Amino acid sequence: MILFGFGAHSGIDDGPELLRMAQQADRDGLDLFSLSDHPYLGGRLDAYASIGFILGRTRHIAGFANVTNLPTRPAPMLARTVTTLSALSGGRIVLGMGAGGLWDRIADLGVPRLSPGAAVDAFEEAIVLIKRLSGGGPPVTFRGRYHQLEAIEPAPVAGPAVWTGSVGPKSLAATGRVADGWIPGHAADWLSERYRTSRPLIDEAAMAEGRLPREIRSIFNLPGRITDRPLAATRDGDNRWVGGSVAQWVEELTGAVLEHAASGFMLFSPKGGTPDVKSLRRWATEIAPAVREASKKAP
Repeated sequence: MILFGFGAHSGIDDGPELLRMAQQADRDGLDLFSLSDHPYLGGRLDAYASIGFILGRTRHIAGFANVTNLPTRPAPMLARTVTTLSALSGGRIVLGMGAGGLWDRIADLGVPRLSPGAAVDAFEEAIVLIKRLSGGGPPVTFRGRYHQLEAIEPAPVAGPAVWTGSVGPKSLAATGRVADGWIPGHAADWLSERYRTSRPLIDEAAMAEGRLPREIRSIFNLPGRITDRPLAATRDGDNRWVGGSVAQWVEELTGAVLEHAASGFMLFSPKGGTPDVKSLRRWATEIAPAVREASKKAP
C-alpha cells in the first residue's frame, strides 16, 4: 500500500489549526500526519502530547514523530508511550526514530552527550528493546550497553512499525537490521545522490540478517508546490523536486513508486514547513488517489 500524509512544524499557538488540518486530512483519506520532535524549543508543541490529542479527535489517520528525538526520550518509556497510543487509537501510530542530531541543544536539556558512533549504537539497541516491550510475552530482562531492564512486562499490544531518519553508513545499516522503514534525511528524494548511495547500505544489511529489502519501506518527506498550471521545470538546478501541476505530481510520484519502490510520501510546504490548507486538500483528493490508481494499472 502506498501511503500519503503531511508534515507539520507546529508552534504553541498553532494547535487549533493543526487539529483542523488533521481532521480534514482524516476525512479526505490521507494515511498519516507527522510532527517534528524538538523538545528543547519552548515555542513548539510537544510531539507526543500533540499526536495523542489529534488521534483522540480523528478516526482513521495515523500519526508519528518525524523523527523521535531518542536521546531525550528513554527507550522503555517511549515503548510505553507508543504502545499506549496504539491501544487507544486502534493501531494508528508509527514510531519514527532518530539517533539525535542537534547535540548541543540536546545536551542543554541535561542529557549526557554521546559520540556519533555511540548514539547510533544506542539507537539500534533502543529499537530492539522497544520491539521486545511490545506484543506481550514474558517479562523482559535486557542487558545492553545503553539500556538495562530487569523483568519488565511487555505491553500486550503489537508494536508499531519503526521508521528511521538514518543518514550515516552505520545508522543506515542499523535500519536494515532492525527497522521497518526509512525516511531519507534532508528531504532527499528517489533521484538524489543520497538515496542512490544510501539505500543499498540498508538493503545489504537487511539481507545479511536474512531479511527481504522490500520489507523496509522508503518514505519521502517531500516539499513542493501544487500549482494550477504545469511548470516548465519540476526540478531545480540541483535536481531537487520543486512541484508542479496535479498531473506533474502524479506522473512523478507514480514513477517513484514503479521505478524506485517508493512506498510513502509526506507533503511539506516548499520551504519545508506545514503545507497550506488548499494544497493539503488537493494532495489528498486529487494527487493521492490518482497515484494509487496509476500504480495499480501499471503492468
